[in-house]
Amino acid sequence: MNDSSTAATERHSTGQIVAYFVPLTFLLYVIDPVGPFFDIVVTYVLKDRLHATLSEAAQFRLMAALPVYGAFVFGLTRDLWNPLGRRDRGYFLVFGLLTAALMFVLAAQPLSMGVLTVAVLSVMLLTRFIVAAYQGLMALIAQERAMSGRLSAVWQFTAFATALLSSACSGLIVQHASTPTIFRLLGLAAVGVAAFGLWKPAAVFGGAYAAPEAQGLDLRGDLRRLIRHRAIYPAVALMLMFQFSPGTGVVLQYYMVDVLKGSDAMYGYWYAMFLAGFLPVLLLYGYLCQRVPFGRLLFWSAVLAVPQVIPLALIHSARGAVLLALPIGMLGGLMWAAINDLAMRSCPPGLHGSLMMVVSGVNALGIRGGDWVGTWIYSAGGRHGFLGCAIVTTLVYVAVLGVIRCVPEEITRTADGQALAAA
Repeated sequence: MNDSSTAATERHSTGQIVAYFVPLTFLLYVIDPVGPFFDIVVTYVLKDRLHATLSEAAQFRLMAALPVYGAFVFGLTRDLWNPLGRRDRGYFLVFGLLTAALMFVLAAQPLSMGVLTVAVLSVMLLTRFIVAAYQGLMALIAQERAMSGRLSAVWQFTAFATALLSSACSGLIVQHASTPTIFRLLGLAAVGVAAFGLWKPAAVFGGAYAAPEAQGLDLRGDLRRLIRHRAIYPAVALMLMFQFSPGTGVVLQYYMVDVLKGSDAMYGYWYAMFLAGFLPVLLLYGYLCQRVPFGRLLFWSAVLAVPQVIPLALIHSARGAVLLALPIGMLGGLMWAAINDLAMRSCPPGLHGSLMMVVSGVNALGIRGGDWVGTWIYSAGGRHGFLGCAIVTTLVYVAVLGVIRCVPEEITRTADGQALAAA
């Protein structure tokens, strides 16, 4: 086979992989309670239909997120258990159908705080299995096909586009559709996820689980290998540090409303523009990752992210903050893609689900921890509270540059499309 035929075959294979993961990512981010659409729907039900107080809503969100912090358990289960003999497709099929059934039952039930709490917690548990299979499969394919950078770009572009679409459409949906209708729609989306358990494109699954990257041992041996695999520690630390951002999240919302005198809608505009800023640079990452060694791309992505939040402390109006949202999102977009690229590169053989779910757990922990610390700094700092949050965020991002030096060279020396030395 000549070079042009090989290149054409590779492009066709890559196209099949992208065509598989894009719709799966979209559907999963719709039904996942951590995703923006489900979260906005539940917040609306709590506030306007169950008339929950702010404290009750906060307690509800804290309880519903508990499975996320223990995401490692679901990842390890994915690596050890083979439902229906279909591996990851078995998770999509079984837990997709269970999630759909739960959504349809929820649509038929009179809603109360107790019913909603049990239902959302159950959906969170079921979807953790799906997320573990999804991220584990993607990391496995990323290593086998040497395309972690491109898959990171595809994954995050689809996720951010789904979040942007959810932010734009969810308000209209909850205003014009009844709560049972919304849960039925979510049930249909879960059936769509289950359908991926029946689809087996050769480019994704052809010999995937027979490759060396897919091979594990047993529970005790796998846990030992995971702990001793030094590449996982920088990946986990970088995700935690990058998501630990006291200068954004709930603090920024209060700052824009209370200090900059904007409306709640202005923060919604800011968030939408912030998400939009990620989209072009995620596409850029998909291009650069094939041409620049990963270590260099990771370092310069982190450098660009360092000043991300400081400009917000220097503006004097909510409108100015909204105008800054797009470039702020663009500054952080490359680093976000690089961190997920690093996570997929760092997975030990046979433990893709375990590491990806550890990273997912510290992602949520970093966000919640950043909100908690940011709230304390903002409250204690008086009129300079937000500046203090911005400075702490920037110092953490500077420290990220030091952690990058700890990433093993065998992980960083290759560009996308070149076989990982670690594999």
